[in-house]
Amino acid sequence: MANLKEIRNRISSIGSTMKITSAMKMVSAAKLKKAQDAIVQMRPYSNKLTELLQNLSATLDSDDGGEFTEQRDINKVLIVAITSNRGLCGGFNSSVIKEVAKIAKTTYAGKDVSILTIGKKGNDILSKEHAIYKFESDLYDELTFENTAVFAEDLMEQFANGAFDHIELVYNRFKNAATQIVTQEQYLPIAAAEETDEAGADYIFEPNKEEIVKGLIPKSLKMQLYKAIRDSYASEHGARMTAMHKATDNATELRDELLLVYNKARQAAITNEILEIVGGAEALNN
Repeated sequence: MANLKEIRNRISSIGSTMKITSAMKMVSAAKLKKAQDAIVQMRPYSNKLTELLQNLSATLDSDDGGEFTEQRDINKVLIVAITSNRGLCGGFNSSVIKEVAKIAKTTYAGKDVSILTIGKKGNDILSKEHAIYKFESDLYDELTFENTAVFAEDLMEQFANGAFDHIELVYNRFKNAATQIVTQEQYLPIAAAEETDEAGADYIFEPNKEEIVKGLIPKSLKMQLYKAIRDSYASEHGARMTAMHKATDNATELRDELLLVYNKARQAAITNEILEIVGGAEALNN
């Protein structure tokens, strides 16, 4: 019977775990809907703004386009690693951490690499082997364009002052609840537009091209960072919802297996007791 008690305790423990994972799944599903709507609505505007800026910047000299279009020899690199503050979301954080470590060791081997970590999980791991320029964990408490713009302004200032020659963003891009794509994206200097048939589109500029580009650049960079963080935020909830769904399914399967083992063991114990009673009765009769 001691074995039966142990199995009952395990079944009870698994049932409690199922309640937790199921609740976390429902919470993440509710947050995912809002985060998904936000990023889906933002992408067309952000992509078009970036495309327009790249096309305009490609036609300007570096002096006319401002310091943010200046292509320098890459010696000092900053990688912005966007992760989450909490775990239990599958490989969401580990995929970004691995990508950042890979970029630092291969693409920018021999360079002075620093990392700006957004999210506790990324900072906990990356701070052990890499130089951390800055760490931010409170941004997700109130994720707004205004709060994100503060970090974008700091990055622009550091690049303009020469503290960094190249800035990269590494984050999970949201595709759907089950799929997040690790993305490496150049932030500064502004990447030139790819050679396409639309690259030479004919625009009418008022008052002039230079003033428009200089006004668009800060706005575009702020929007690019905000979009990346929003993408990561939606991906986090999608990954956590999927992970908790799988955890609940696995717990259900394990509970069912234990129930079967418990019933078999209980039936065996009852059968043994019956045999003992019958045997005792036969001994008394004899």
